[in-house]
Amino acid sequence: MDVDKVSFYPLLLDILTDISEAHFVAIDLELSGVPSKGLNNGTGKPSLQRRYQETREAAERYQILQFGLTCVQQDLATQKYILKPYNFDLSPIIAERGLDIERIFSFQSGAAEFLLKCGFDLGRPFYRGVPYLSRLEAKEARDKHAKRQDKSALADIQIKPTETDALAFLERVRSEITAWLTTRTEEFTNYLDIAPVGAETFKDGDASEELSRFEKRLVHQLVRAEYPELVTISKRGYIQVVCYDKEREDKITADRKREMNERVNRQKGFRWVIEALLGSDLSRLDLRECARDPFTGEHVFADLDEYRSQFHRAHEVMRGNPRKLVGHNCFLDFVYIYRAFIGPLPDTVEEYQQKLHALWPTIVDTKYMSTHNCGDISPASSLEQIAAQLDGQKKPVIELAPEHRKYGEIEAFHEAGYDSYLTAQIAVRLSSKLEKEGAYVEVNGNGPSSAGTPIKHKAAKMKAKGWNLATPATMASTNGVHTNGAAVPDASNLTIADRGAQPEGGFTPSDPDAKWKRQGDPSIPATSGADDPFAYDPKDLEHRFRPGFEGYVEGGMPRFDTDFWRVYGNKLRVFGTEEGVCVLSGGDVDEDGDGVGVGQGGVEVKW
Repeated sequence: MDVDKVSFYPLLLDILTDISEAHFVAIDLELSGVPSKGLNNGTGKPSLQRRYQETREAAERYQILQFGLTCVQQDLATQKYILKPYNFDLSPIIAERGLDIERIFSFQSGAAEFLLKCGFDLGRPFYRGVPYLSRLEAKEARDKHAKRQDKSALADIQIKPTETDALAFLERVRSEITAWLTTRTEEFTNYLDIAPVGAETFKDGDASEELSRFEKRLVHQLVRAEYPELVTISKRGYIQVVCYDKEREDKITADRKREMNERVNRQKGFRWVIEALLGSDLSRLDLRECARDPFTGEHVFADLDEYRSQFHRAHEVMRGNPRKLVGHNCFLDFVYIYRAFIGPLPDTVEEYQQKLHALWPTIVDTKYMSTHNCGDISPASSLEQIAAQLDGQKKPVIELAPEHRKYGEIEAFHEAGYDSYLTAQIAVRLSSKLEKEGAYVEVNGNGPSSAGTPIKHKAAKMKAKGWNLATPATMASTNGVHTNGAAVPDASNLTIADRGAQPEGGFTPSDPDAKWKRQGDPSIPATSGADDPFAYDPKDLEHRFRPGFEGYVEGGMPRFDTDFWRVYGNKLRVFGTEEGVCVLSGGDVDEDGDGVGVGQGGVEVKW
């Protein structure tokens, strides 16, 4: 479903509802530019930090032109996955007046050429795009507004003795104010209008002639300095002087702040979707903006009580519960998302890993899922190739929702909505395939060890059985079981009694008959019992989830509270670097912005 600036707010409640009901959300981006890889100077592959720095610099310069989002729902009654893809054009323009925010953006010639070849209309984001405002931009707009309201913060204009016209103007204003204050007759009014000589003012706020901006500032400055019992109100073409009234001034301040918040919230646009994915507080959303015609944008009559009911149902599920996100080769995507909607990117990749994980505790990269044991040669693993390889997989059943039929009729590669739709299919089918093929040690110890001899991943035929799940660049191997240099017994020769019973409450596979690997994979660090390499504590699982909240489609995607995602979750593939993978780890959220969210451990964080 295509969403533009006209249809965005009319569709927003349904979008939020779909996000709240989603088992996971798949994403994809189209960008105005991508990182230019620097020269390695013969030093081999760059580090992850260097690649992050290149991507960070690109995210500062280029824009997200299109955002694809597919909500994947589990229909437990029919044992199907229902997909609801959305395609958002995003506008780089800040159209809302009065925010005093400038956004600088650019296009990379190579990226623009590629998009044009794919049939992308580069003008569409400008005339159809949904507006957005990052947390940092929203804070900056409010800070500038507050500064403008603080008259004492304005620097005085210094008038030189030679500026006779300005001095004469000030003397005239001073004499008019003095005369007005000393007049105590029936003709005395509660205000004084300072306009150009001979100008007439009208009740509608217009003036036949107008004061210049320089003259207006001189009036404000004069009254502030010499008449503390008075205040000035800027009108169109003139300045009105009135007596100070605290109640009135407080009301004016509150009204101006409310108007600024309304401007910010209207310009916030697509960031409402991002905040929903983050599990943030959305209570500032003005539901009256949703009462519009999706084709014309005109206001329509609507049952606001029904709107509130729908909103509160979705909000109750989402708030404090970040959505599980899936992307394909999405290391770059999340750097751009962070910069566009959250704020400045951290200097180091380690800090970025922590902050991103604190925002979204569960992120899955289907590129990593399909290449996690590919060796030192990057296999062909594009989105189209993997989707084609999995296309013949009939189970689990995946269907498009009736109102989202566009991609059931056409292929639109490199349209963000379509690519997110393919990513969602891959996530369901590939995870189901990997679980069924069992890249795990059998519980009785008689099956093949997944930490045994690695099998090279081939793009033409994806295989899971026998994969070595370790990161080759960082792990040593002893007798088929990877370690960090220490000798570890071969798990394939151990029985359940040799290993010791698994702790109560341990994570189990979605399919009770599945054969799960619980040891030998150094991508799953030992979490308890330093002397027992096979022990683990389920509380150490990095993914937050709500027990009992998820259902399960038989033969489908493994539940997110199982061991499967200890192997495949929170690892972003970064080919061409020394590390080859970006592992997300815990951290705290400390961003500034304009809402309330939830950081690591469920603690509310204001932004």
